[in-house]
Parts: sequence; C-alpha cells; structure tokens
Amino acid sequence: MPRGYIPILIFVVAAAAFPVISLLVAKLVRPSAPAKTKLEPYECGIEPEDDTRGRYSIRFYLVAILFVIFDVETIFLLPWAIQYDALKLFGLIEMLVFLAILIVGYVWLFRQRALKWA
Repeated sequence: MPRGYIPILIFVVAAAAFPVISLLVAKLVRPSAPAKTKLEPYECGIEPEDDTRGRYSIRFYLVAILFVIFDVETIFLLPWAIQYDALKLFGLIEMLVFLAILIVGYVWLFRQRALKWA
C-alpha cells in the first residue's frame, strides 16, 4: 500500500470511530429515569389533543416534495444571474430552456390538481 494513503486511512477510521464512541460514552454517562410524563410530547403546557403519530394526507407530502424540487431548481437562477455578462446569448438561451422545463412542470402539476390544497 502506498505510504501517501496512510494519513487518509487514519482520518477515515477516526471519522468513523468518533460518532460511535461519542454515542457510547453519552449512553454510559447520561442519567436515565424514564417516566410517562417525560415520554409525552411537549405542547407548551397544554394537554395534547391527539396522538402525535397521526396520519397526514398524501397531499402534505406531495406539496413538500414539490416545494423542495422547484425551490432547489430555482436556486440555479442566482449563479446564472451573477454570470449573465460572461454567458451572453448562450446563457440566456440555456436559462430560457431551463425555465420552459419548469413551466411545463407547473402546468402538468396544475392539470393533475397537485397544487390544490383542499
């Protein structure tokens, strides 16, 4: 094995061992006194109305995923705006294609009624 990889191997072993050792030490050191009130969810002093593990509508997850997808994709507009002068016409055409794909996605979602809240 080449000698140049030894520091990398040591770093990988230390990086893998650190969280395992930290969790084990924390488990041994921390106090453990479980009680019914400690295991209940904290609701700012208000009695919980329902179980916290209730079912959510699939629309909640669909809207969350759509938000992440389109929000992350629109973040790509910032580097394009910063480099607009350097990219010239090629960059403008690429961004128009990118935005056209986003608009097609929004139209498809609108027709599938995925953006309807009720």
